[in-house]
Amino acid sequence: MDHIKRPTLKLKHSSDKAKSKERSLSKDKHGKDAPRSPARPKPVKMDLVMESPPVLLMDNPQQSSGALISGRLQVTPNAPQVELESVKMFLECSTTTKRPVEARCRECMNQVKDLYEWHFFTKPKVFRASEGMQELPFSHLIPGHLPGTTHGYVSSIEYSLHVRARSTSGEETEFRRQLVINRALRPGNDKNSVRVFPPTNLTLHVTLPNVVHPIGEFPVQCRMTGITTKRDDTQTRWRLRKLTWRIEEHETAISPACPKHIAKVGGEGKGVQHENTRDVGMDEMKTGWKTDFSDGTVEGEFMASMNPSAKPQRGVDSANGLKINHNLILELVIAEEWAPNKKPNQATPTGAARVLRTQFALNVTERAGMGIAWDDEQPPMYEDVPASPPHYRTSSGEGLTQIVDYEGEDLHEDVEHLNLNS
Repeated sequence: MDHIKRPTLKLKHSSDKAKSKERSLSKDKHGKDAPRSPARPKPVKMDLVMESPPVLLMDNPQQSSGALISGRLQVTPNAPQVELESVKMFLECSTTTKRPVEARCRECMNQVKDLYEWHFFTKPKVFRASEGMQELPFSHLIPGHLPGTTHGYVSSIEYSLHVRARSTSGEETEFRRQLVINRALRPGNDKNSVRVFPPTNLTLHVTLPNVVHPIGEFPVQCRMTGITTKRDDTQTRWRLRKLTWRIEEHETAISPACPKHIAKVGGEGKGVQHENTRDVGMDEMKTGWKTDFSDGTVEGEFMASMNPSAKPQRGVDSANGLKINHNLILELVIAEEWAPNKKPNQATPTGAARVLRTQFALNVTERAGMGIAWDDEQPPMYEDVPASPPHYRTSSGEGLTQIVDYEGEDLHEDVEHLNLNS
């Protein structure tokens, strides 16, 4: 097995910048104004077949072991004989800023970084049409700290496999395939949170799952204590009139500046921070809970979910400044009542009311499926392998082959004289 080279995410040196500049026009999606040469027939036709399942990074970036990808690059010559000087493939990470420092600058809007590079052969190779399509296998371990594919309102992160084939006559052929990378957190124990609302004696206990998903519902259990305050002859209590919940998505991104426009942001390495907040799910409830004034509690459970039409994003915390997090916001409207202790059912509203507002962090992630990372998959045990060698029928079809014990003295000396017919 060939050694798999791990990617290096260090900053590009001058030689890397020159190589990146050489491929800038082909990699830049916004290079519509680039000069176009007359269309020439491509020397080869390329396609890509992925053998590995969709890329899913398990656990958080600090603990994830990454994901394996493998596939075959298919090369078909368009001429009887084509000699290719090189075939290279790049694993690219493209970050697009929708609010760039300079509105009309392609380099401010889109930044492309090479995470890994494949060289399929080191010397020219001839592809003949008579041999048909030829396949070039590849594989790589995607590092686990990479952010997943994200399409936010301010910024987006995309991955692709970019192939460039160059013939000995100087003709080039390009091929690009999008690579979707997702991240999933394993489900665990529910989270229990407590909120206190001074100057009242009200305390809110909320139970949430530790991970939620963009598609599907999740339960929220609420219990409020301290709603009743008893005196000698009377009691004052709070009645829950309305509960409103909403899921808020907060996105923060930094728009970097290209070398031509670094003066606008105050120097190299700086950028402009942008934020965007939107609601991806909400509902209002006026019933559905149980009130016990004698015990001073209100408790209930409701199902919350995100609106799929809003296209909610997964939680992201990228090194380039893109962060997306979600919060569940609860707003409870309570009204005060007065009642005598001997007749607690004859309550009279006092006219006082309050709005209790609190929020809880949500971990929005993809579904983990079986929750097995590539390095946790157990290979077959030795005991699971059947006895070998297996028995086969003879060429005449009579009986089965037999295993005969060696009865000689030295196997190394007799091995030349042994045969299957003896």
